[in-house]
Formats: sequence, C-alpha cells, structure tokens
Amino acid sequence: MRTPPAARPPNELPRALAEPTRNVSALWVAGISLANLGMWMAFFGPLQVLLPEQVGRVSPADKETVLAWVTGIGAAMAMIATPLAGALSDRTTGPLGRRRPWVLAGALLGGAGLIVLGTRESVTGILLGWSFVQTALSCLNATLLAAVPDHVPRSQRGAVSGWIGIPQSAGVVAAVVLVTVVVTEISPGYTLIGVLTIACALPFALLSPDPPLPREARPPWRDFARSLWVSPRRHPDFAWAFLTRFLIGTGNAMFVLYLLYFLRDEVGYEELFPGSPATDGLLTLILLYTAAVVATTVLAGVVSDRLGRRRGMVAFAGVVMGLPAFGLALYPTWTAAVVCAVVLGVGFGVFLSVDNALVTEVLPSAGGRAKDLGIVNVASSGPQVIAPALAGPIVVHLGGYPVLYTACGLISLLGAVVVWRIRGVR
Repeated sequence: MRTPPAARPPNELPRALAEPTRNVSALWVAGISLANLGMWMAFFGPLQVLLPEQVGRVSPADKETVLAWVTGIGAAMAMIATPLAGALSDRTTGPLGRRRPWVLAGALLGGAGLIVLGTRESVTGILLGWSFVQTALSCLNATLLAAVPDHVPRSQRGAVSGWIGIPQSAGVVAAVVLVTVVVTEISPGYTLIGVLTIACALPFALLSPDPPLPREARPPWRDFARSLWVSPRRHPDFAWAFLTRFLIGTGNAMFVLYLLYFLRDEVGYEELFPGSPATDGLLTLILLYTAAVVATTVLAGVVSDRLGRRRGMVAFAGVVMGLPAFGLALYPTWTAAVVCAVVLGVGFGVFLSVDNALVTEVLPSAGGRAKDLGIVNVASSGPQVIAPALAGPIVVHLGGYPVLYTACGLISLLGAVVVWRIRGVR
C-alpha cells in the first residue's frame, strides 16, 4: 500500500516554492549549461548567419528591411510567449514537476521548427517559420531561467549565472562554426542546429530534480491574467532591474544586428581580404568576443557573490559595453572591430552573470518565479523588436553606421546609470 505523504506544517512552503539553501552540484550546473548551449545555438545560428544569408538570397534588393521585419516580429512573439510560458509552468502540477515538461516541449518544437524553417523560400515563409521557432524556444528559455531561483541559493547565484552565461556566448561561436565550416548550405545548417537543440536539452529535462507543485499550492486560474502585470509602484526594484536590462540589451542588439553587413559594406572586409567572405571576419570577431566573455563571466559572478554587491558591477559592464560602439562609430576599420570585439566581450561577460544574479534577488514572489523572470526576459527579447525598428532607419536613412553605433553607446551608458535606482540590492 502506498504511504500518503506527510502533512506539512501550516506555514511551511512546499519544496517547489521554498527558498533553496543547499548549493547545487557541478553535475546540475553542467546539465543546465548544456541545455542553455543548445538553446542559444538555436537563437544565434539563425540570427548571425542563416537568416541574413537566407533573406539575402530570397530578397537581395531590400535585405536590410526584410531582415529587420523578420527578426523584429520573431522577437515580438518571444516577448509575448516567454512570460506566458513562465506563468503556465508556475501552475503546472504533475510528477515531472513544474519545469521539465516545458523544457521538453520547447526543445522538441523549437528543433523541429528550425528544420522546417530551412526549407522556406519566401519572405512570408521565413517570417512565419522564425516566429514559430522563437515562440517554441521561449518555453525552453522561461523554464531554464526559473531553474536558477528554484534550485540555487543566493550565495551561489553569481557563480552559477556565470557558468550558465558562458553558453550564451559559446552558443554563438558553436552555431557560426557549424553553419559556416561544418555545414555550408542553409537548409542543412538549420537541420543540424535543430537536432543539436533537442539533444542538448534532453539530459537536463530528463535527469534534473524538479519537485512537483501540490495542487493546493497552485495559484488560482482566475488570477492568471492579472498576475502577468507586476506593479512598478509596489515593486520598484523589479521595475528598475527590468529597465536596466532593456536599455543595455537594446544597445547590444543594435550593435550586433547588422554586424555582417557592416563588415561587408562599411569595413570592406572582402576587399581587404580577397577570397575570404565576410562571414569569416564575423567568425573571427565572435571568437574573440567569446574568449573575453568566458574569461570574465564566471570570475565576475564569483566576485559579486563574495562581495555581496551587484549594482556597481552591472554599471561597470554597461560603461564597458558602450565603449566599443563609440569606437566603431569613429573608426570603421577591421583593426578597430577586432579591439572592440574583445572590449564588448569583457563588458558582456560581467553583465551576464551579475545582472542575472541581481534580477533573481528582486523577484516579487516565489510562486511566480518563471512568470516574473519571463517578464524580465521581455527586457532581453524586447530589444530584438526595438533594435530593428531603430537600427534599420538609421542605417538606411539617418546617417548610416556611425550614427547607429553612437546611438548604441549612448543607450548602454543610460542603462549603467539606471541600475543605481535599485535599492534592495547592494
């Protein structure tokens, strides 16, 4: 006969909602890092290479405008889907726990969507396919984000966020290498990335612990729509953290959106290095950038854990990330691009780990972790919508790349100022 579970004391939270106190293992960190690697390959492989090449082949005359629409609408879908998926996972009950079903669904649907996207040969098909992929990957992203406050104590979050942040940059490198060196055609490139997305997520989805949420602890469905709004007046630190990420994210998104076109059309990479396509230059910059991220992100997270301070390091990251933008605005050369890639990587490495840790410390409630992190993630996906809307007209009509990169730098600096408005985190 099955023994019924012991009753909890009246005021004791269920395990799924309790604040974690025990450090997570290295194996757990490896599992979530691998899942993040697959997810970021799925995001950045298309964004950096496959989508620009696919759009350029389908609509060469107005590739900048079409790419802006495709990436902007796809990011809008992610911006809507991430908090919705998070809110639904917060309410998920069952033996697999709250997060694992959504990790599985997001990886499987996202991987399949990428495979189909690679076969599209029209602007409409590309737009619809990328929008579906972004929506599916949002389910995966929302639940991987929530796994940190679900399982990691505050004293370990900087370091863990650093390890999880590495795949965000390594995923760019891995994806670009895979679709420019290992597989050079568009459709096979999408297929390879799609299969790897699924393979990387499965170990964490199937093997990581995920305490189930008791039905009696599930938030009422009648409050579902209302829960998607977090009042800035009641939770000002949450609002300022959102704005900080949004501003720095917008500067970064505008910086990288047209980087391939910048190398080809402004720097003249293919004239400087005959026989070498601009994608080779992009890969070189990404490798340098990633090396700088890897060298700084875990270290910055550990330092912020030990000091117990987050705001100053996020402000430092915003300033450092603004400098390369001003550099490219003044000196649109290959040498400047190389230096700027390293500096941007240093700033982004610090920002990745410390900002992620900071955000987990201003969440309004334990019962809505995934939803709240999904809302904050709008500050990451939202810039993907804003960046094309701002960058496209600037490049085409309002002064070109010097004006674009000056705007990137100013927006990043503004984010570095806003973070000081957060009061509940040192």
